[in-house]
Amino acid sequence: MFKKKQKLDNESLKNGVGLVTFTDPTSTIAEQFRTVRTNIQFSSVDKALKSIVFTSSAPSEGKSTVSNNVAVTWADQGKRVLIVDADMRRPTVHRTFSVSNAVGLSNLLAETGSLENAIHETIINNLSVMPSGPIPPNPSELLGSGKMAALLDQLTDHYDLVIIDAPPVNTVTDAQVLAARADGTILVVPQGIADKAGVRHAKQLLEAVQANILGAILNRATAEKSTGYYGGYYGGYYGTDNK
Repeated sequence: MFKKKQKLDNESLKNGVGLVTFTDPTSTIAEQFRTVRTNIQFSSVDKALKSIVFTSSAPSEGKSTVSNNVAVTWADQGKRVLIVDADMRRPTVHRTFSVSNAVGLSNLLAETGSLENAIHETIINNLSVMPSGPIPPNPSELLGSGKMAALLDQLTDHYDLVIIDAPPVNTVTDAQVLAARADGTILVVPQGIADKAGVRHAKQLLEAVQANILGAILNRATAEKSTGYYGGYYGGYYGTDNK
């Protein structure tokens, strides 16, 4: 149905984000991502998670690296997974997976492209990607449209899990719009970089749209405080107090 698998080489990974779960699946870091996946699965027992938004409080906090690697671990379980690059301001998925960004999410929402041309299979079994497409002048309006809601329903019918790489919460409203429609939302929080007040504000913005906040992932943790570079997954709400 969709485009043929593209080669995933070292050059594409340098230009995009690192996929340690693909390049070094037996490493401690890759195991940390599998732990993240398991904890997310157990965070929702009563309802199957079909769509998950990954976001952060500010730019350059590792949300794309985390979301892509967690997606790989789900695909390794035999789940049919689709990564949707909904960061239509700073997209990275097309570079990471070495696919064209000529047609993607923005085209589908603007009705200027087909689903077949917007989705690419990857060399990783069970993992497909939808790049952002050309950067539009009105990302928030497109993501908040009825077309986005209908598209998400269509994608969750076809895939076991849709992982949405969203822009930072505190920067633009895109993540709020997406989180309100997804089954769950994860905040990526880099140790020593994320501002506590900023993370707390991001949580409040997500709560304002009644997003189902599954928890936060502490990444870039130091060796002294974590068994892996990307840290672990913390269930429940993040930033409910001053801890």
